[in-house]
Amino acid sequence: MTTSRIRKPAIALSLLVLFTSAAAAQQQSSAAADEDFWPCVQRKVPELSLPQIWNGPALPEEASKWPEDREISNLVRQVAQRRISLEEAEQQIRDFAEKLPPDQRDQRLLMVVRGLFDLMNRERSDVMISIERFTKRQIALADSIRKELAELEELSDKPDVDTAELERRREQVNFTARAFQDRNQSITFVCEVPTIIEQRLYRLANSILPLLNDRS
Repeated sequence: MTTSRIRKPAIALSLLVLFTSAAAAQQQSSAAADEDFWPCVQRKVPELSLPQIWNGPALPEEASKWPEDREISNLVRQVAQRRISLEEAEQQIRDFAEKLPPDQRDQRLLMVVRGLFDLMNRERSDVMISIERFTKRQIALADSIRKELAELEELSDKPDVDTAELERRREQVNFTARAFQDRNQSITFVCEVPTIIEQRLYRLANSILPLLNDRS
């Protein structure tokens, strides 16, 4: 009995901190639900359109066959990778263009544009889907923390509480809450990824424009 009275204030303080975290999470979850679980400050645009990223001539229908051209497919997949600097990626595109026969130059470069758009637009959409899945998991975790905190509060009020079990559960909920907070802090960076992909796509696609014979 005495032990329970001594330990309860410490538990209550921990609960207060964790309830604050859980309450904040619940507020975020409510806002996310209104946006189909989209937690980012950036406006949700699930897919891009070609005119958003390409200022050059209309792409011919055959440009969509870029995956069938091994050299173009390899180039597109290589330069789309964010671990490669934009400067290096642009140089690879220029090197590719310089090797093309004049009568094939525009056709194959426009296939590169189409390939970049198809691949990176899909990658961007996949990232956005992953962000929403992450948000759903965070909402579920916040709800789990809230329920566990409520149970701990009720358990700590019992005169015959098993203090060892109470301590074990308290440590577990603290661990879970820290994991929740650490993951929540990463969302700001993750939310930037779709924009980073979009900006890279725009720059790479339009670096091809001056390489065309016909720039109209």
